[in-house]
Amino acid sequence: MKAYRHVLDRSVLVLISVGVAFVFAATVGRAQTTAPAPREVPARTLPVPDTVSPEMQRLIGAPPAANWNTVPKTLEEWKAFGAGPAQGASLQALRDRFGVKSEPMVVNGVKAYMLTPNVIPPENRNRLLVHLHGGCYVLGGGEAATSEGTYMAGYGHFKVLSIDYRRPPDFRYPAALDDAVSAWKGALKMADPKKMAIFGTSAGGALTLSAVLRLKQEGLPLPGAIGPGTPMSDLTRTGDSFHTNFMLDNVLVGSGGRCDAMAELYANGHDLKDPMLSPVYGDMRGFPPAILTTGTRDLLLSNTVRVHRKLRQAGVEAALEVYEGQSHAHYLRDAPEAKEAFEEIARFFDKHLGK
Repeated sequence: MKAYRHVLDRSVLVLISVGVAFVFAATVGRAQTTAPAPREVPARTLPVPDTVSPEMQRLIGAPPAANWNTVPKTLEEWKAFGAGPAQGASLQALRDRFGVKSEPMVVNGVKAYMLTPNVIPPENRNRLLVHLHGGCYVLGGGEAATSEGTYMAGYGHFKVLSIDYRRPPDFRYPAALDDAVSAWKGALKMADPKKMAIFGTSAGGALTLSAVLRLKQEGLPLPGAIGPGTPMSDLTRTGDSFHTNFMLDNVLVGSGGRCDAMAELYANGHDLKDPMLSPVYGDMRGFPPAILTTGTRDLLLSNTVRVHRKLRQAGVEAALEVYEGQSHAHYLRDAPEAKEAFEEIARFFDKHLGK
C-alpha cells in the first residue's frame, strides 16, 4: 500500500509540473506574440538645425507642400499633372554652370539623353553611368528627367545616360522597369558593364534596385556599382520613419498622399510586395556594391536603411550616407550639401568601377 501511495504521489507531482510548465509556456508565448502598445509622443516644436549650410537651413525651414495629399481624380487630370511645368531655362542654366552638354537619343528603343561634361578625367573616359530619374513614377519626364544626371555629370565628371522611361497614366507597370532594362541592354554596346553604374533617386532609386533584380533574373551582366538614393523600396508603407518623420519631411510630408497615389497608379493593381515594385523584398545576393543616400527627416529613411541592411545581410558591400536635417531628396537641391553628396557617390563609383 505504501509503495502504491508513493507512486501515486509521484504521478500527481509530474502532472502538476507539466501543468505549470504548460501555463508558463503559454504565458511566455502570449508575451512574445502580443505587439507592444504604440508609444505616445507629446507635441513639440522642432528647430532648424544650425549644423548645416544656410542654403540647407532655408530648405529645411520651408513649410510642407500644401498640396502633398491632393490627388488627381480623372485620367485627364493625371495627364496634365504628369506633364508638369516646363524647366527649359533652369535646366540650361544648370548645364551652363557645370559645363554639361545634353544630347537627346534613342537607346534600344528607349528615349534618353547623353549628358557629357566638358572635362572628363582620363580614368572616367571609358566609364558610363546610367541614370533613372525620380518623380514617384509619374513626374519628371522629358528633359526634366536630366537634372539629377546633370549634377552627377558636373560634380563627378562622368558621362551620364539619363533614361526617359515611359510613365503613367498612359504607361503603367512594368513599362518603366522594362525601359530601364532595355536601355541597359543598349548601354552594354557603349561600355564594359564593369565600368558602368546605375543610379537614381526616389522612384529612380527603386527602379535601380528592381532593374538589378531583373538583370539577375535574366542572366544579364550587372553594373560595377549602383547608387539608389532614398529609394521607394517598399510601396506598402512599411517602416518606422513613415511614422517618426510624418509631417516632419517637408517634401513628401506623409504617407497616403500624392506620391503614394502616383506609385499605386504605376502599380496598376499589382501586388505591392512584388520585389519588382518593392525591391526591399527581393533577393539581393550577388548585387554590386551600393551607396545609398538619405536624410534624418526623410520619410523614406527607413526604406533606405532597410535596403542597406538587406544588402549587408546578403554580403554585399554597401555604404549608407545620412545627411543632417534633410527631407526626401534634399541633396538634389542647390546647396553645398548637394556637392558633398554627389562627390561621395562619385568617389564610391571611382573605387568600384573598372578603368
